[in-house]
Parts: sequence; structure tokens; C-alpha cells
Amino acid sequence: MIDTAISHIANQLNQHLRASYDLAEDIVVVSNITEQDGTVGSHADNKLLLFLVNIEKDATARSQSGGHSGGVGRANLGFPPVFLNLYLMFAGNFGGSNYMEALKFISNTISFFQRRPVFDHQVTPDLDPQIEKLTMQIENLDVRDLSNLWGVLSGKYLPSVLYKVRIIAYDSADVRTQVPTVRGPQVSAAL
Repeated sequence: MIDTAISHIANQLNQHLRASYDLAEDIVVVSNITEQDGTVGSHADNKLLLFLVNIEKDATARSQSGGHSGGVGRANLGFPPVFLNLYLMFAGNFGGSNYMEALKFISNTISFFQRRPVFDHQVTPDLDPQIEKLTMQIENLDVRDLSNLWGVLSGKYLPSVLYKVRIIAYDSADVRTQVPTVRGPQVSAAL
């Protein structure tokens, strides 16, 4: 679920950036900043990196009901949807004379998610069926928190923006039983 959500976001942003700048190849790469040995991978040069910073359970979200439709007159009862917050970093890995490219792609990323803050099956029909919705919200970090985060990530700051992605997902295999729906008494109009 997490991998498909991140891939979906990367694909949507890549489509937008390719169309905006007439690019022949994808500019957004889902990747760590550094390899396990500490070196920067060449696949990340002159790219907009997208990587996961944190995962948390969304304690504020609650399911509206204990089930979802199992057909006419039936409801599926199962485990409630999973509500997660993913913290995704978009970082421009453009060095030297290409530094302005990093700023350009970060700016365009912010603009894209400002115009399209929600991904669901109506907006993007190719969204994984197990994911109901993805919502994008820019996350502010003060200088101290930003310094701490980049110290953990690589020690070198890159122009970047952090997003909180709320993800609502369910798995149809989690249906435990089907029950008939209850309807109120039918009232007929007296003539």
C-alpha cells in the first residue's frame, strides 16, 4: 500500500513535469539520497528525489462506518480502513550551475499539489483499488527541525519541501461477513 501510494504520487508528478517542460524522461525518482555505503547514486543526479521520511498512524481519522457496500441490501463487515500519514520529501538534487533547476522543480511541485491536493478514483482512475484516497498537505519545519532532519538524512541540505500525505486504504480481503442492511419502517401515504 505504501509503495503503491508513493509510486502513484511520483507518476502523477512526473506526468505533470514532463508535459510542463517537454521532458523526454522522468525527472522525479523515488530513491534514498545516498546508498547504504554513503555514496550518492548516479541515478539521483539532476533529479527531483522523492523519499519517505516517516510513517505514522493518523489518530484523528475515524471510519464513518464499520462496513461498506456488499451489494443491494447487504453490507460487508470487516476490519476498519487503515488511516496513515506518510511524510514525503521532495528534494532537488541539482548541483553546481544546475542549482536553479532544483528551485524550478521544487516550485512547480508545490504548484502542482496546490492545484491537485487530492488523489482519488475520480481524479485518477488508475489509483490502486485498495487505496480510497490520498491527500497532500505541505508540512512546515522550523530551521532547527529542518537541520536535524537533514543531519539524519545525509548531512547536506538540498532545496526541498515536505508533504504530509494522508492515506485511507482498505483491503477487500479483510471482509469478515456480509449482513443484511436494516431499513426503517416503510410509511405509505394515506389517501
